[in-house]
Formats: sequence, structure tokens, C-alpha cells
Amino acid sequence: MDSAVAAGKFPHGWHRTFYTLWLGAFITGMGYSMTMPFISLFINELGSFSHFQLNFYSGLAFAVTFISQAIVSPFWGSLADRKGRKLMCMRASGVMACTIFITGLSQSVWMIIAMRTLQGIFSGYINNATALMAGETPHSRSGWVMAAMSTAGVAGNLVGPLLGGLLSGAFGYRIPFFITGLLMLSVFLATWLLTVEHFRPIKKAAMKPLGEIIHELSNPRLIFVMFLTTMIVTASTMSIDPIISLYVRSLMHNRGNVAFVAGIVAATPGLGTLIAASKVGHTMDQVGPERILRIGLAVAFVLFIPMTFTHSPWSLAFWRFLLGLANAALMPAAQTVLTLDVPAEAFGRIFSLNQSFQAGGAVLGSLLGSLISGLSSYQMVFAVTGLTLLINLVLVLAVRTPKTAE
Repeated sequence: MDSAVAAGKFPHGWHRTFYTLWLGAFITGMGYSMTMPFISLFINELGSFSHFQLNFYSGLAFAVTFISQAIVSPFWGSLADRKGRKLMCMRASGVMACTIFITGLSQSVWMIIAMRTLQGIFSGYINNATALMAGETPHSRSGWVMAAMSTAGVAGNLVGPLLGGLLSGAFGYRIPFFITGLLMLSVFLATWLLTVEHFRPIKKAAMKPLGEIIHELSNPRLIFVMFLTTMIVTASTMSIDPIISLYVRSLMHNRGNVAFVAGIVAATPGLGTLIAASKVGHTMDQVGPERILRIGLAVAFVLFIPMTFTHSPWSLAFWRFLLGLANAALMPAAQTVLTLDVPAEAFGRIFSLNQSFQAGGAVLGSLLGSLISGLSSYQMVFAVTGLTLLINLVLVLAVRTPKTAE
């Protein structure tokens, strides 16, 4: 770690690097949400598909990115610890610029699936940008920085669907892919020219095995539970997102402007997270990330109870807004625990392994939400999701460090 960071000071060029990476993460999140909601409609234009085929190909195009990401991320993490996280950010943004742009040129569904697979293999901008900032930030400010970095993707996910919908409606489904590809190219150039990483390369032979590093930690079980937390929190989001519009339609009895109301209900958690993130981050630096994580999980579990029994889309929107406030304490807190408890020379591998769990959570959540809603009801998805967060809270309580066990 840089001497300035070790001394509790921001190193030279820190603020420019932070703003550049925050904007890069914002564009990455925006580009994803600007294209993915319309992937099934794009696929539908490429051939004559049955209802089953369209749903199968759409699900496959969604899942292959996360599956390939989960498999390959540990390799990129090891490379990041030897070559630096800036290089990994450039690798991710550069390849994503190409694959997303080429997706817009697709003439068959298999070309889309192939590009989505490559995108998953080479993705990881937000993950590596977060790891880079973790290594550049004094521990006394880690909570705020991790919370701020998390808002970048959230803000992008709020803007993306609106922009993607406008562009798709006006110019067709290919245009958002072309624009996202060009934006990712600008992210590549900005990351290359404007960011500074104080990184000392480590030879492969000199690197400690990750298992040995984790074994030497004071509380290695805590690190594993943070990985599980990342997976469970991601799964809790992905289990709800695919069925939220259908749930809203059932609450409205298929009357009125369902799409508009569903859009509001879908966006409210992101709005809540944006509002709370900065305050939660500062509080995390004062009281510690583990305590914030426990409170966030407890509140999130409680909020899923009224969401399960609500009969109005507007009350659902209200409870989901409060859930967004609680969500501001979940992923950033887990990432901050990893930042504070793991040596800087292992950040790349740790954060990439964390990304594998995140990708696994995305696949697990999507399958879980579809399966439960198909076999039971939409309400049951909310009930099971709340229960998984309660289990997560129990695990976090079981492995808390002695200093926070008071």
C-alpha cells in the first residue's frame, strides 16, 4: 500500500482517479440496464420464435454472462494482484466496448449469446474499480468510499432503462448497444489517461496463496460469510426484479398504466439507496461496517414482511423505497469488511472472488424467483427472499469479531 495511504492521507491524484472511476462505474451500470431489459424484444426481431423459445433464448442470453463471469473472475483477480487493477479496468472496458457494439450488429440469437458470453468472460470494471479505490483509500475513509462507489452502479441502473426505452422506441433496439459500446470506449480512454494507481507489481513466485492469506487472518470465517452475503443480497435483488412488473400488474388487476407504475415501483429501491449511501458510508467509518451490516440485514428482513402482504402498488413502492435505504448498508458494508480485514496485496483476488459469488447470486436469484412464482405465487417470492436475509443475518451474527460482539 502507498505510504500516503498508510499514513491516513489521500495519495496524489486520488480525487481525479475517484471521479473517473465513479463515472466509469456509472456508465457501466447504465449501459447494462440500457440494453438488458430489451434483449428479449431484440431477439424476437431476429427470427420467428415460439413463446417457449423466446423465453429460453432470452434467459440464456441473460444467464451466460453471469455464469462465465463466475468461472473466470478468480483468474482475473490473480492477474490484478500481479499487474494492477487499473490494467484490469482497461481490459474490462475495452473488451466490453467491442462486444456490446458487436451485439448491436447481431444477425442471429446465437451471435448475441456468443457476445454476451465474451462480455461475461472479460467483464469486471466495477469490481476492479472498487478494488483499485480500496487500495488507494485510507482505512479511516473506506466506508464512505465503498458506499460512494456502490452508488455509481445504482445511479446507472436508474437512468439506463429510461434512456434505453426512449432510444429503442425512437430508433430501434440496436441503437442502445451502439451507444453503450461507444460510451464504454470513452470509459477505457478516461481510465487509461486520467487514473493513477500506486501499485507495486508482485512476481507470481512471490505471491502468497490466497488460502494461506485467509488462514492468517484473525477471523477467516468472517471473510467467507461476506462472500455469502454478497451472493444472498444479489440473489434477493434478482429474485424480485424479474417478477416485479407481473406482481404490480396483479395488484392493479391489469387495469391502468401498468408499465408506468411498475417502472416507479422498480426504481424506488435505487432512489432510496442513492439518498442513504453517503450518510451510511460516513456512519460506517465511525461505528464499523459489521454493525452497519447487521442493522441493514435486520431492517431489510422486517421490510419484506409488509411487502409480502401488501395489496397496493403504491404501498409496495413505499416499502421498496425504505428497502433501498437499508440496501445502502448491505453491499458497501460487506466490501468494507473485505477492505479492512484483507491485506492490500490480495485485494484483486478477494474482490474478484467476491464478484464470482455476486454472479452466482444473480443466476441463483433469477432461477429462484422464476421457480417460486411459477410453483406458488409472487407473494411467496417476497416471503422466501426475506427469509434468506434472516438466515444471512444469523450467519453474520455467528461469525462477528470479538470487538463488535458487545
